[in-house]
Amino acid sequence: METREMRTVFINTLIEAGKKDDRIVLIDADLGKAGATASFAQTFPERHINVGVAEANMIGVSAGLASVGKIPVAQTFGCFASRRVFDQFFISVAYAHLPVKLVGTDPGISAAFNGGTHMPFEDLGTMRLIPDLTIVEPSDPVSLAGLLPEVLAQQKPAYIRLYRKPLPVLYSEGEPFQIGKCKVLRQGGPNSVLLIALGGIMVQEALEAAKILEAQGISVTIIDVLTLKPIDAEGLLSAMKNARAVISCENHQIHGALGSAVAELMAEYRIYKPFGRIGIRDEFGQVGTEQWLKEHFKLDSRSIVEAATGLLQK
Repeated sequence: METREMRTVFINTLIEAGKKDDRIVLIDADLGKAGATASFAQTFPERHINVGVAEANMIGVSAGLASVGKIPVAQTFGCFASRRVFDQFFISVAYAHLPVKLVGTDPGISAAFNGGTHMPFEDLGTMRLIPDLTIVEPSDPVSLAGLLPEVLAQQKPAYIRLYRKPLPVLYSEGEPFQIGKCKVLRQGGPNSVLLIALGGIMVQEALEAAKILEAQGISVTIIDVLTLKPIDAEGLLSAMKNARAVISCENHQIHGALGSAVAELMAEYRIYKPFGRIGIRDEFGQVGTEQWLKEHFKLDSRSIVEAATGLLQK
């Protein structure tokens, strides 16, 4: 399966958007190589600002630029784009209704050898608390290229959770994407197990789990969430009603983000189905390879299969 580096797709898409709209500016916290922001800086040197390792100041600068009509894109590691700058982003950007697009890279276990201090398992949970904030996590290069222009066009703040490394291409070129709408990646039969996945890592693991479960005679439907906020309640509820069991899959704490959003929908709309959550269970990050971390935190396909078969047995 073809793969493409997500940070390269992100910056190339941003450059193309910048050619069409000179209001787009990029602010980063000294991550020219890690975030591939150097390419944008070379193309538009007058529209790039490196604030250094000063992430809270990056938000202040972005808010100031937005207040005079610019469309700032502020990028840094997800741990800093959430925990470190939360108050500045909440007050200076969200409360002020300014269209700053905050990009948090290396989500969850993808921080790998940067370890627990750089491993954001709670960024989506904190950002989901901010009123009227758009939150997206593309699952492949095509969905990233499709969703980024939509986010830039919104006259409101947004948080983009961005996997930096290569990911397999899941969608055909030209596939339309819309903020607030999920995609059915795999349609199972009646009474199938429904896997609701967010982000490239968990979508890939869900797809692998589906192969194993189908070999066991268990039908599987997979939904790629793409937008955590506003979540596609209509699309998810429709799939839930036809499901035999429901499992949320996220590279994040099971509390506060996708697992909580799915549980809230099921409770509010009285969807009485066996429900399980794949995600981090009240733990801090570790140092290791991405594969080891998936297995350690039980985010891998085998853990999804075990959760699915366990729910069905109950």
